[in-house]
Amino acid sequence: MSSDTVILVVDDERDHADGIAEALEKLYTKRAKTIAVYSGKDALEILREQTVDVVVTDLKLGGDIDGLAILEEARKTNGRTEVILITAYATIDTCKEALRRGAYDYLVKPIDIDQLRTLVSQAGRKASAAIQREQQEAATGKEDFEIEGVRGTNPAMEGIFEVLRRVAPTNISVLIEGESGTGKELLARAIHNYSPRRNRPFRPINCAGLTETLLESELFGHAKGAFTGATADRKGLFEIADKGTLLLDEIGDMPMNMQAKLLRVIEDGVVIPVGSQKPTVVDVRIISATNHELTELIEQKQFRQDLYFRIKGVNITLPPLRGRAEDIPALVEYFLKEAAAETGSAVTGITEAALMILMNFDWPGNIRQLRNCIRTMVVMCDADMLDLQDIPPEILQRRQLAAGTGAPAGLGSVSLNELEKQAIVDTLAKTKGNREKAAKILGIGERTLYRKIKEYNL
Repeated sequence: MSSDTVILVVDDERDHADGIAEALEKLYTKRAKTIAVYSGKDALEILREQTVDVVVTDLKLGGDIDGLAILEEARKTNGRTEVILITAYATIDTCKEALRRGAYDYLVKPIDIDQLRTLVSQAGRKASAAIQREQQEAATGKEDFEIEGVRGTNPAMEGIFEVLRRVAPTNISVLIEGESGTGKELLARAIHNYSPRRNRPFRPINCAGLTETLLESELFGHAKGAFTGATADRKGLFEIADKGTLLLDEIGDMPMNMQAKLLRVIEDGVVIPVGSQKPTVVDVRIISATNHELTELIEQKQFRQDLYFRIKGVNITLPPLRGRAEDIPALVEYFLKEAAAETGSAVTGITEAALMILMNFDWPGNIRQLRNCIRTMVVMCDADMLDLQDIPPEILQRRQLAAGTGAPAGLGSVSLNELEKQAIVDTLAKTKGNREKAAKILGIGERTLYRKIKEYNL
């Protein structure tokens, strides 16, 4: 564990939190800093204001903020943060949900302190390795942007990588467009991680669903007494991300009044917290993301044209997953290894038949849906290879409907040969009969494809 590893312990029972923190401090003396907090609210404050490598949190906490909410915030503010959940209420559903959301592991009370120490040590090493890998890649000028969901051999993605290479080292603003789940935040993180700001904060905020007052407070901060509940001064994300990068996710949903205030801050480089008269100079790179067509919103008078031109320094459009099927095998392999490492699963691969089905699914939820699908399959798989029976029923059912095989049915209603045949037919149709391209998309050799074409009399 590196010398600057930060461990956050969260438990609403003060003695428990202090006891765990003390036990971890004794083990990692001079190699880690341990912070104990006693509420979900305090935990969120820590995560938003500083880099944390490992979080150990109770699942059930007093108040509205539970361990899953802390997990979500940790993954949002710093993708390298690893989270270990502790609970007295162990159920399969809870375990699956925690792992699905990205938890490193899951312990049941009463906890074995030695087991916890081992998990924290492993999680800390994983977080440190991620940082070292980014630093090494940056130092060597490595340009292979191997970021989950934003890599592949698809021509559109290759064009995006070329833009990344040119844009990342600069301070120019970037607008990322694309359907929900295509990996816009992952791409924003890639730009930050390959920029000179990589050692400064990266802070994302989802502009959708927040009132103007709350969004203004989150972005610009507020002074004590500025409004009911403002019991202390609080920095906004612009100040927290100073010298770093701020991702304005779903910027198309930002209220019009806030757009005017945001434009002023971007142009002047100065923020004034709500309820304060004191200006603060900030240096923040702006990356914006949206699943809307902003030019249409401008025509509808729902988005400011001047703000659009200010955030659209460079425009990147991420293609939907259905348009880059040839990248699915690499993504499946990446997500499979990730899920197996996080869950301790013995799964090592996926069968040809199962991969064919995944490659011919339309993935309306894009990268996010594929990642969650693979994670679920790994958790539920009892063998060392993912197979047809591990594919979630909703994937198979929708696949069967798209293929015109009738009403939704269970796996038993269609044979392996029928599924495989349909996958080949669909892929040949997509490639207009080009067998070389079809074999590449299906992830099989040309000889194997020729044999199956003959076998199915296609």
